[in-house]
Amino acid sequence: MDNQWSYKGYQIRDSLRPGSKHFQYFYVVSEGEKKKCHYCVWIVDEALSRFSRSGDFASIVSSQRETWNRWVEAKIDSGDFGNKVLKYDPDSEKEIDLSEMTTHLSME
Repeated sequence: MDNQWSYKGYQIRDSLRPGSKHFQYFYVVSEGEKKKCHYCVWIVDEALSRFSRSGDFASIVSSQRETWNRWVEAKIDSGDFGNKVLKYDPDSEKEIDLSEMTTHLSME
């Protein structure tokens, strides 16, 4: 499930990380052929119930994708092209620089 769209001249691809046992939804922002940055929504296993009783990844994406798209658009609007993670814990959410999460997350 790879979605492609554009916003203010940037091309954006978003999708679940293939084969992941944990919820990781990635956005790749490009300018022309050059990747500009990555954004990720990461929901820890213990927080999945905040979004879906069953924990079904597809239904979570279906219900939350527009909210996350607006987060990406706000990052672009503010000129924040750093690689970021929007991490959901059971009781909170926080934005983290992706470089701080290299032991937990990989774009590859």
